[in-house]
Amino acid sequence: MAPVPFDSITAIPGQCDGKPCIRGLRITVHLILRLLSNGKSPGDIIVDYPELEEADIKQAMEYAAWLASEKTIILSGPVK
Repeated sequence: MAPVPFDSITAIPGQCDGKPCIRGLRITVHLILRLLSNGKSPGDIIVDYPELEEADIKQAMEYAAWLASEKTIILSGPVK
């Protein structure tokens, strides 16, 4: 699979605890995903956050899919 450019996703130290945001707007990828998982449509989200574009929401979903597809390395055994 070719690398996906995430030009709308920014992570700035000191802003939103360094969490991935949309274009530095202090709207986190996590928030977008949470709103979608709670049943909001991209159109609903744009009404609530008019500074967003539909492409921003799509890229947030693509970013999450990319993160979920990465290999996870376990650094310690199970917690007992």
